[in-house]
Amino acid sequence: MIALVRVVIVAVLATLMFVLGCGYCLLFSPRNPKHVYTFGRLFARMSGIFGIQLELRIPEDFLKEPSQNIYIANHQSNWDMFTVSSAVTPKVVTVGKKSLAWLPLFGQLYWLTGNILIDRANRTKAKGTIDQVIDSLKKTDVSIWMFPEGTRSRGRGMLPFKTGAFHAAIGAGVPIVPIVCSSTGHLKLNRWNNGHVIVEIMKPVSTESYSRENVRQLAQHCQQLMKDKLEALDSEVEKLNHGQVKSNC
Repeated sequence: MIALVRVVIVAVLATLMFVLGCGYCLLFSPRNPKHVYTFGRLFARMSGIFGIQLELRIPEDFLKEPSQNIYIANHQSNWDMFTVSSAVTPKVVTVGKKSLAWLPLFGQLYWLTGNILIDRANRTKAKGTIDQVIDSLKKTDVSIWMFPEGTRSRGRGMLPFKTGAFHAAIGAGVPIVPIVCSSTGHLKLNRWNNGHVIVEIMKPVSTESYSRENVRQLAQHCQQLMKDKLEALDSEVEKLNHGQVKSNC
């Protein structure tokens, strides 16, 4: 029953957001990157509907000195829409697979808010998209958000990283900012209280000492940093949720 109520509430809210959002973007500012931040935060606020106690951690002074970055985040499941989205910062667009554009309402809003669509099945077009990302970083003040795993891990741990995000960072000469969300495998639609989820924006990783020849080394370095952080966050969440269960007994 709880699951049904939640699905209905979120479906109504999301539909309103998609319809009104598409209308606003079409009329006033189509493809404007500022909308990604707006709608990302709106989705994150829906986490409370699912009984999630969401905590976002940001390095001190990180937002006080805005700069261009390539943001990379772990990609777990559909829960990312309500958890990782909390970490979207102003002037950030994401890179997603081309097929997203065909999803009713969501796909249209995704494109209208200025995000970049990539054809992963076509290597030539994918390379062209990375060049487009580099060009965007050099010609504008927009940052880029990518999921280096390329697909949802769905409880399989952190998958191997693809190198596109790291090629883009090196080509544009911008830092990599890892974002890690604690594991969301424990979240259940039919559970009243889903406990804690922590999303942490980590300190930027400089790309100055890397080139295209050792891009794989940069990817492996960032992945290890994120794996270590994921283990630390999961351990912390387990203690928080265990303590919460004991206090409710």
